[in-house]
Amino acid sequence: MPSTIVHLAIAGLVAAALLGEEFDARSALVVAGFTVLPDLDVLAEPVLPGAHRSLGHTLLLPALVFAVLLWDTRRGAASALSRRYGVRGLKVAWVGAFCLLGAGILPDLFLGGVNALYPLHDRFYVFNGELYYSTDRGWVQTFVDLSPPEPSAEPNSVRTTANFRFRTVLDAAPTRGVEQTVEEERVERLFPVAMAGFRFALVLASAVVVAVRLGGDRYLARLLGE
Repeated sequence: MPSTIVHLAIAGLVAAALLGEEFDARSALVVAGFTVLPDLDVLAEPVLPGAHRSLGHTLLLPALVFAVLLWDTRRGAASALSRRYGVRGLKVAWVGAFCLLGAGILPDLFLGGVNALYPLHDRFYVFNGELYYSTDRGWVQTFVDLSPPEPSAEPNSVRTTANFRFRTVLDAAPTRGVEQTVEEERVERLFPVAMAGFRFALVLASAVVVAVRLGGDRYLARLLGE
């Protein structure tokens, strides 16, 4: 599943593209804060098993944030964000809210799944599949399965917080990377950065884009002697 660093990489690219002249270190930190918010649900795992990908990854969270932002924006001159931070504040807040959904939650929905309507409905959903055009079959998509469920499906095949948990950095498991004896019982905790080549490339691309946007103009000016 995507690491928090991968989520931040996506958010960095989105913020660099959407914020325009408002993109600086401060606005990037605000957007990053919105983006990491869903993954903080891992801290509730010790007292609420199954909280990760549920408590902070519910789609009700961005829906609430968007509703509050829309209400505040529509107040015009009376907007709390506008009065304190100006138009810049509103723009950064909207991009942050978009990254909360698009960079913080949706990548997990596509890879592994999230408890999308928690706590109103306790069930993990995953949105994954293929979309392509075949010269033999025409357009083919497997994202939405419209076929009726098979009657032989086992009840336990439905993932909920009662029967399913994602492994997190808080979980220790027997190590797979070091030879050990039975007496040692060595365990390891994983702190993922990029668990696939494409994700590593995404992190590198985002790092370059963000660095150029934050300091590229000044560096270019120095090169040109301006």
